[in-house]
Amino acid sequence: MTTAVPEELTEYPLSVLLTPPDPPAAPVDFDAFWQNTFVEFGSGPVDWEVTEPLEPTPTHRVQRILFASSTGEQVVAWLALPHGPVTRGRVIGHGYGGRTEPDLADLPADTAAIFPVAPGQEANPPGRFPALSARHVLAGIQHRETYSHRYSAADLWRAATVLLDAAPDAAAALDYQGGSFGGGMGALALPWDERFRRASLDVPSFGHFPIRLSRRCTGSGESVRQHLRQHPEVRPVLDYFDAAIAASRIRIPVHVGAAVKDPSVDPRGQFAVYHALAGPKRLTVRGSGHLEGPIEELSDGLFRQATEDFFAAATIDRA
Repeated sequence: MTTAVPEELTEYPLSVLLTPPDPPAAPVDFDAFWQNTFVEFGSGPVDWEVTEPLEPTPTHRVQRILFASSTGEQVVAWLALPHGPVTRGRVIGHGYGGRTEPDLADLPADTAAIFPVAPGQEANPPGRFPALSARHVLAGIQHRETYSHRYSAADLWRAATVLLDAAPDAAAALDYQGGSFGGGMGALALPWDERFRRASLDVPSFGHFPIRLSRRCTGSGESVRQHLRQHPEVRPVLDYFDAAIAASRIRIPVHVGAAVKDPSVDPRGQFAVYHALAGPKRLTVRGSGHLEGPIEELSDGLFRQATEDFFAAATIDRA
């Protein structure tokens, strides 16, 4: 059940959002934890199989697949492979709740893509983690090794391995794209995997927990905030899954979409991810995030176009 949040608490002046906050303190072994996680889950081969061919598009053939998750289960993904030569690759994350089909609308004709579904999320069969975001965000939170977000981030590495197995030429220009939950998971995954060239993170969640926990919201953060009232001992675990801390380790170019108004993901946390990035970065300021209506539709469209321009520019520079 979501919590109603007064509208005035979901919007901030742009001058406030463009001022970098004090960075959250990273655990002393933050890097070692994630490097070890990558070695454990992201550095080897990944078993996968095609389960169903889908109707091809004019530019791509599409397959539903299963691949071996970091949880030890099989998880669903979709592969989209160009009919013609492959010059780029893309791992595309999703928002909290999962996905039931791939979104192929803006996928360039030369780009091979994989659309993985995070462990426990919709399209996957019931397994280790619950599907409901309010429960998924708390699953395994008692310890950093068991937390659901560790496995969700790790499966992005594994999805990249599957994509490069299916389309080896994509290794020359592998990108990541994800929004909300997928934006936060992308930030956690990117610093440790040198295969990625560029990334686009839209309204990224899980950024700057001191900020994220300071305000009610309508998203998964509210479940965490309420849980900590009864279980304050798990608070240190969250620092290992702070997207703003992880962003300070990302050195590839990153495009961030951050909203000035968002009742689900605190805008201050979104901008904190952008501010923390250690490499070249580009910001698109969105009018809103996680809201229905014409401003949201316009924000979505502008950001998607900016993302395609961002990825395409790197291809032109390399040519």
